[in-house]
Amino acid sequence: MRALFTFPDPVNEVSARLVAGGVVIMAVCGIALDQRWLPFVMFYGFVARVLTGPKLSPLGQFVTRVVTPRLPIAPRLVSGPPKRFAQGIGVAVTGSAAVLTALGYWTAGEVALGLIIVAAFLESVLGYCLGCKAFGLLMRAGVIPNEVCERCSDIWSGRHPAPSA
Repeated sequence: MRALFTFPDPVNEVSARLVAGGVVIMAVCGIALDQRWLPFVMFYGFVARVLTGPKLSPLGQFVTRVVTPRLPIAPRLVSGPPKRFAQGIGVAVTGSAAVLTALGYWTAGEVALGLIIVAAFLESVLGYCLGCKAFGLLMRAGVIPNEVCERCSDIWSGRHPAPSA
């Protein structure tokens, strides 16, 4: 059971960016098509990815098992802890969207989904992970101890070094 609840380290950034693209599509559809159930599905997906990486996430499974293996792109391994932190921010924002929607504040839920669209778009299209940058700032400030991700000292270069085998 313990192996189920682990987050991958390193993470294939190609897959992470594809998952972010899926998140953008879901959030845009939720807003554009007035699908008020989608924040709940998205919340589940983020919780699943924080707890297990792609193992319990339908979107994560689809991307890692179907899409990524078929692409002619070499894996790009990056440190896992910043990506997990970013998924945690997704939990907070989609959780807020779900709660707001459940309470009848759909417009406020849409605003939260809009924030997810911006962050996931930056990750998916530009490879710029806002959560990873926040993780780096918190490490620099000493809020996150260096032991959490010793490889992350190079986070400001835009590359997360893969672990040495």
